[in-house]
Amino acid sequence: MAPCSLRAAFGERRSQTPPGTAAAVCGSPALPSTVLPRDPPAEGASRRPPWVTSTLAAILIFTIVVDLLGNLLVILSVYRNKKLRNAGNVFVVSLAVADLVVAIYPYPLVLTSVFHNGWNLGYLHCQISGFLMGLSVIGSIFNITGIAINRYCYICHSLKYDKLYSDKNSLCYVVLIWVLTFVAIVPNLFVGSLQYDPRIYSCTFAQSVSSAYTIAVVFFHFLLPIAIVTFCYLRIWILVIQVRRRVKPDNNPRLKPHDFRNFVTMFVVFVLFAVCWAPLNFIGLAVAVNPETIIPRIPEWLFVSSYYMAYFNSCLNAIIYGLLNQNFRREYKRIIVNLCTANVFFQDSSNDAGDRMRSKPSPLITNNNQVKVDSV
Repeated sequence: MAPCSLRAAFGERRSQTPPGTAAAVCGSPALPSTVLPRDPPAEGASRRPPWVTSTLAAILIFTIVVDLLGNLLVILSVYRNKKLRNAGNVFVVSLAVADLVVAIYPYPLVLTSVFHNGWNLGYLHCQISGFLMGLSVIGSIFNITGIAINRYCYICHSLKYDKLYSDKNSLCYVVLIWVLTFVAIVPNLFVGSLQYDPRIYSCTFAQSVSSAYTIAVVFFHFLLPIAIVTFCYLRIWILVIQVRRRVKPDNNPRLKPHDFRNFVTMFVVFVLFAVCWAPLNFIGLAVAVNPETIIPRIPEWLFVSSYYMAYFNSCLNAIIYGLLNQNFRREYKRIIVNLCTANVFFQDSSNDAGDRMRSKPSPLITNNNQVKVDSV
């Protein structure tokens, strides 16, 4: 996704750094010298004041801890509570898995690189780390797109929803999302190489390819999914306004407060993802369109900040669920209490008195009444 395209766009800028370091990073095929323990850092990295390195390390530590704990809470909440185990939440769990991937392996390696001011973990770890980063971010945007389509069908085409999103179909959709994710990242293995970038202490795809390829990557991995999600949520917002103003009295729709809150929760998840990843993508897109003019004007701090802003996004979703959704917040508390009291950790908590409801389950986050509006 974005890291793949942006590294390609910044290839020319490497010529400004000392030989044997940055030039090798964005050059032709992956060079072992870029990941050897004794490899000197890039010029930009070596001149950084200590507070910059400490800030980047603090961001990574916070992201790793919150990412691991938060997304594990999300998965356990859905696993423990039958009322959360519905077709729509399959996408939420899939998104949590995509976020967990980077916290388990690539981010700790990046943190180690920050502490050592260089990569000392060897060539193989660099390759795996960069591949998993790309897999995670593409999987995240594709899952967010799947969630938006699910919400759109549930609220705007609710009469068809049960057929479209049966348990079996939902699992098939998630499998399709991950198949498309692998398909999307495979071309990078043939047109570029995974190499270490000292400016961001990370292994990402370094490609010597045309601007057309960079633009295509940004379009298909970011702009197109964002456009689809925007369309879905825009249609939902239009319906919400119509319902509240009673523009459609014939259908007599009733958008329940909890349904609206659930929609807002996933909308916030989308907005935060777009905000965190937009700088990195648009910098890469601008450089690809006019590299001679744009590259000299982009300071290194902006380049580095755009990467770490994107990294930070992986820990936000679980926080949003807890802040905006009562059902997840309640289940978080149960899990923490059970953990602190050494209670049965994996017991089914869906039979608690507070959860005894007989209303129709919502496809995401909660299990409550469904909006009956066939179309917008």
